[in-house]
Amino acid sequence: MVRSDFMQRSQNAIQLTALGPDDLAQMYAFPAALDAPWVRANFVSSIDGAATSGNLTEGLGTPADRTVFMLLRELAEVIVVGAGTARAENYGGARTDPARRRAFHERGIGGHLDGAPPPIAVVTASAAIDPGARLLTDTQVPPLIITTTTAPADRKQRLADAGAEVIEAGGIAVTPSGLLRVLAERGLLRVLTEGGPHLFGELLEADVVDELCLTTAPLLVGGAARRISLSAHEFRVRMTRAHVLLDDDGTMLTRWARR
Repeated sequence: MVRSDFMQRSQNAIQLTALGPDDLAQMYAFPAALDAPWVRANFVSSIDGAATSGNLTEGLGTPADRTVFMLLRELAEVIVVGAGTARAENYGGARTDPARRRAFHERGIGGHLDGAPPPIAVVTASAAIDPGARLLTDTQVPPLIITTTTAPADRKQRLADAGAEVIEAGGIAVTPSGLLRVLAERGLLRVLTEGGPHLFGELLEADVVDELCLTTAPLLVGGAARRISLSAHEFRVRMTRAHVLLDDDGTMLTRWARR
């Protein structure tokens, strides 16, 4: 019933400039009532399928993509990334608008009761995160390090000493079910994942991704850039188009929901 309610949105192309901030937030609203994690992925790609330019997603960014990127963070209760992406993109803590976070919470579409930003949750089987990284030194809330019981104890202790919440979610690997279990235990049900492609591929293969928000930048990149998802096996997950937003510069913002 939550999914059917969630799908009752326009599937026609809409000009982004025709939407006000409240209209845009409603189009990306999380379901109002959840009893299990709802996993939303957000990616950007070029017209020819590249997920990066110059090895960074930033090379594909447009003003419209940035607007939706920030909105999705303000709606989310936790932001999940793989360790490789956190290192490559030099992740710091999320910066969100407290007033908007409180307003979204009051409307039941996301956000947070006291306006606090969502924590960054980094998935790393080996706990191979630098305690001096921006992730821990440039943040308003402690990051979550989702790791394993077999990760080196000294690494986990250094991260804990640096202010992270270190969470063991598996023996030798962090599985999608283990990841979502520890998030649900902490009441973090509105999940936003921003990559990388291996983590996204694992989540897709486990069939736990509820929706994909995909920006297509008006660029052809070429080269050997990676795709937004990579996995050991091919899979087919049927998706339904929920909406298409178009910006004047050619950026196309789509949202796809699992059937």
